[in-house]
Amino acid sequence: MEKLREFDDVRLGSMDRAGITHTILSLTAPGIQSILDPAAATAEARRQNDFLAAQVAKHPDRYSGFAAVALQEPENAAAELRRAITELGFKGVLVNGYTNAGDPEHGSYLDEPRYHGFWETLAELDVPLYLHPRPSLPGGQALYAGHPEMKGATWGFGTETASHAVRLLLSGHFDRFPTAKLILGHLGEALPALLWRTQTMFEANPFDQRPRKTLPEYVADNIWITTSGTFSDHALINAVLTVGADHIMFSVDYPYSENAGAAEWIERAPISELDRRKIAHGNAAALFGIEGA
Repeated sequence: MEKLREFDDVRLGSMDRAGITHTILSLTAPGIQSILDPAAATAEARRQNDFLAAQVAKHPDRYSGFAAVALQEPENAAAELRRAITELGFKGVLVNGYTNAGDPEHGSYLDEPRYHGFWETLAELDVPLYLHPRPSLPGGQALYAGHPEMKGATWGFGTETASHAVRLLLSGHFDRFPTAKLILGHLGEALPALLWRTQTMFEANPFDQRPRKTLPEYVADNIWITTSGTFSDHALINAVLTVGADHIMFSVDYPYSENAGAAEWIERAPISELDRRKIAHGNAAALFGIEGA
């Protein structure tokens, strides 16, 4: 918890020892998404973005930022996103899962019509949305009854975030917003490994959904994944084969994971040197417009 609040000697020293030149910072989960009062959420998003911008300004060659937004008020979220990108110089937006729109038990999801205006702003600004996990809400915890060990990063984070992404994929969301860019962490929250079966079973049971493309096509066009907190050769190779090296970016998930171990892993991972360069820095530099990375 102390490392989360520290932006100078400790964080930068850890980056230096790992050979990491640039990091994009964001507000950790559950972030703004858990604030029940819409007006309070909007005010807190602005406060957090101003705070993060001040930290980035101290070390602009080392840090960039992802915006926090209050989707409890979608129009204000779009306005704050525009401010964060055009005035604060942030590189995109990070949303911590579902949003508590006045309901402490259940959340709303990014494919819902109330958020179409926000996605239009994202597409206009041409910046990505990073979909990050958050702890389960009380209304969705029946699966974990008697098994608290399944919650969070052990299992729940990945399955819940992947399910959120599949909602976007199967609902035709990327037909409505064909230039939208979505980022998933943890090497895609296991979605690359499940993509073939999900597509095959969807073709047999589409119900009333008729998206224009297949899931692999949407993933190729609209989704990037990061290595954050998942430093597995097998998972990386599967992701390269499924998603392609051009859409994978190195990430640590600091301070929940340590910089040194993550950097050592990507330097020895059994991939080509060309793919290593793309994943370690080239793809992020291109997607976010980071000079010198």
